[in-house]
Formats: sequence, C-alpha cells, structure tokens
Amino acid sequence: MAVHNAPFARSLRLRRLFRQGDGRLLVVPLDHSVTDGPLRRGDLDSLLGELAGTGVDAVVLHKGSLRHIGHGWFRDMSLIVHLSVSTRHAPDPDAKYLVAHVDEALRLGADAVSVHVNMGSPQEARQIADMAAVAGECERWNVPLLAMVYARGPQIPDSRAPELVAHAATLAADLGADVVKTDYAGTPEQMAEVVRACPIPVIVAGGPRSSDTDSVLAHVSDALRGGAAGVAMGRNVFQADRPGRMAATIARLVHETPHVPGRDGVDGRLALMS
Repeated sequence: MAVHNAPFARSLRLRRLFRQGDGRLLVVPLDHSVTDGPLRRGDLDSLLGELAGTGVDAVVLHKGSLRHIGHGWFRDMSLIVHLSVSTRHAPDPDAKYLVAHVDEALRLGADAVSVHVNMGSPQEARQIADMAAVAGECERWNVPLLAMVYARGPQIPDSRAPELVAHAATLAADLGADVVKTDYAGTPEQMAEVVRACPIPVIVAGGPRSSDTDSVLAHVSDALRGGAAGVAMGRNVFQADRPGRMAATIARLVHETPHVPGRDGVDGRLALMS
C-alpha cells in the first residue's frame, strides 16, 4: 500500500499546484520583505484578496506571514512555504539559510515548499547541502519542492549566461526538485536550450520592478516562447498600481499562450503529475 501511496500524495499536490491542467504555472512570490524590508504599503491579507480569483496558481510566503492572513484566499491558489532566507545587509547577501522545515510547512497548510540556492556564492556548498536535505524531507513527506536556483556570486559576471542558467536548472533537477525557478537566458532560443536540458518544469523569474507594463508582458511572452512552464512574478505584481489586474493579465498570458511544439515538452511535465 505504501508503495502506491507515496507517488499518489506527491502527484496530488503537484496537480493542486498546476491547477489549470495545462502544465503552466504562475507563481507570485511574496517573500521579499525578509530580504529587502517592506516593499508595499498596505497589509498582506488585502493583497492576497486582490490576487485571489485572478488566475494566480500559487503564492510563496514565509511561515510567520501565515499568522496574519485569512485562509479563505487559498480556495483557488496554492500555498508554497519558503524555507530559506538572507537579508541584503549581510556580508554575503547571496548566502541563504534554512529557517523552517518541511514537516513544519505541512503543519501550516503548505501545498509545496521552496528553497533558494545561489550557485557561485562563497557559501554555495552549504546551500546545496541544505537543498539536498530539504529534497530528502520532501521525498519522505511527499511534498513538491520548488527550487529557486541562480548563478550569483563574486565570480559570476553574467547571471543570465545561457550555460549558467542551464546549470542552475539541472542542478535543481539532479538534487530532487519538482520545479525550478531561475533566470531568463536572454532569448527564446537560448531559453529553449535550457528547457530541453532540464527534465523538470522551468519557470522564469520576473526580475526587478519595471514601470513599463509592455516590457513585463514581453518578458513573460519570450519566456513562454522559449518553452518555460511559466513565470514567478513578484515585484511587478505586488508593486503594481493594481496588483489584481496585473496578475490577471499575466495569468491570461501564461495560460492562454499556445505551447511551442518540440520546445516546451508539456507532455513530459504533465506526466510528472500523473
């Protein structure tokens, strides 16, 4: 019985995450306040109310934030609890530290967990070991793992270099992640090479805040043309004048853009959840 129950539980949670059934994912990370301090006027609960029902598939939150929000917003959004942190004031802001565990996230109601690794940080070895340990916990508890992996550090001149983005993505897959969030590789063609090399869904980070909505949407469109399974869009959603409207626009783009034959491997992604 246990042999069959393990993949069932994990695939059930993955289906909740990819709730549209199209192999695509829009995540809104709301974990930035630990790194950068408060980034938006107004309370988190009201922001979640604006995002609910817009087509956002999941949000990323830290464990303490869950004390200050209502659970009703998660009828149509999944909850990803983020397990690692750093602040921009640290001697090495790229060094991430674990501050929560998978069983703790489950007790809090998480559908999935996420960890952050900066490949190239002086503290890379510990971060990779932490991610591997979390992947082991996820295997034990049948919890999907979103790995946020980037090439960042003193010896990294260009974090979006295609070979580095591909390395970050495959690192996540090789250590047991179910989904990887990483940088955009520069062009749809270069992104397609990253996606083809990675056996798990790749979602692209939204990048710094931009006041140019057309530029943000072009970034999303290019990522999808490159075969990305979706985007993780934080600042360009929650710092928008109308976060709900911006989220809905991006959600339509993510879920209504046709898949690119031979480029995004959607059949393989859906097989992960079968």
